[in-house]
Amino acid sequence: MIVMFGMGLTMKPRDFALVFRRPKDILIGCAAQFIIMPLLAFGLSSLFHLDPALTAGVVLVGTCPGGTSSNVITYLSKGDVALSVGMTSVNTLLAPLLTPAITWLLLQTIVRVDVLSMFLSIIQVIIIPIALGFVINHFFGSITKKAVTALPLVSTVAICMILASVVSHNAEKIYTSGALVLAVVILHNLLGYASGFGLGKLLKLTPEKTKALSIEVGMQNSGLATSLAGTAFSDLAMATVPGAVFSIWHNISGAILASFYRRWKNSK
Repeated sequence: MIVMFGMGLTMKPRDFALVFRRPKDILIGCAAQFIIMPLLAFGLSSLFHLDPALTAGVVLVGTCPGGTSSNVITYLSKGDVALSVGMTSVNTLLAPLLTPAITWLLLQTIVRVDVLSMFLSIIQVIIIPIALGFVINHFFGSITKKAVTALPLVSTVAICMILASVVSHNAEKIYTSGALVLAVVILHNLLGYASGFGLGKLLKLTPEKTKALSIEVGMQNSGLATSLAGTAFSDLAMATVPGAVFSIWHNISGAILASFYRRWKNSK
């Protein structure tokens, strides 16, 4: 909620106006986000024969929207930041409906999915904090402009606390299955980058747009996935682990990817 509130403080009406100015680009980003990553998650879980708890966690990561990290990495990559922010904003607003629905479709025969609990959790953890931050930023912009400089540090501390909590509660289980989870998480993330990049090239998007699409697809709001796993799958302790591992890994891979994308010349 702290991280999402910070995201709301940085959002402006123009982030949503992009939907009307460039609907095709936003539609491509939304479709790619909620089709590619969930299917990759389910496919990798089946390929590696993950148990129900880990499968639930991996699929949750795949069905969640992109996070604010994708916007930062797109900026570092010299990609289309406006498009990245627009895709993240729209995907986040669609998450209360699409994340529970897609999760249920993929996991209904494997584990019990509490769709209503998941829907309410997303409203509580994402929509309300973002809306509150957005309203405060609109009416008290001069004050929030100063506070925004501290948000990256606050978000980092909050995410570290989430990860520490998840890892400490599942340390023994992570020790026995950590390598397998890490392998699935790495593949999920890298295949997401590659799929977004391939789709951008297939649709002949500009380098700036292709970078943004690749990063938006590959990087997930894994903090949300960890939170949802703890509420929707409270009887499956290991379901929180894939989201925690993804949170660490995608920031590392994103920074590496940005160093390569920066060398890819943008269109003139």
